[in-house]
Amino acid sequence: DDAIAAFVKRKHNLLIGERTAEEVKIGIGAAIAPKEDLSMEVRGRDLVSGLPKNIVLHSREVAEAIQDPLAQIVGAVRGVLEQTPPELAADIYDKGIVLSGGGALLRGLDRYLVMHTGVHAMVADDPQTCVARGTGLALEHFEVLKRNQLYLR
Repeated sequence: DDAIAAFVKRKHNLLIGERTAEEVKIGIGAAIAPKEDLSMEVRGRDLVSGLPKNIVLHSREVAEAIQDPLAQIVGAVRGVLEQTPPELAADIYDKGIVLSGGGALLRGLDRYLVMHTGVHAMVADDPQTCVARGTGLALEHFEVLKRNQLYLR
């Protein structure tokens, strides 16, 4: 969201809020610029006049705006894979990684990660709540996990 707001400020001299940037990301955001360019009208404050102003943003611009954060995500994935024990790394390369959280809903993020890491990636079912539900299940069955030594020390 910050990257989108900074891009709009730099390219269009328009100040938009965090909520607007998130709406843009959800509405037309994509990790890979789509073949069919989507657009969205965005309202903010013109940095030159100080007055409210509307512009039309395109999905290609949003894809450009989020390239740095996406590169950081790719770097983090690569860093984790480099530190993963060989047996587990083989499983990851075989089965892939599952994307969770709200960011997993970014159009094309799974394909972007495959292109830049070579590891299959898929979006979890209900990615916004799956981590919380999984944590709840782990806590609910903690004694079983502990007996099977499936917890970190």
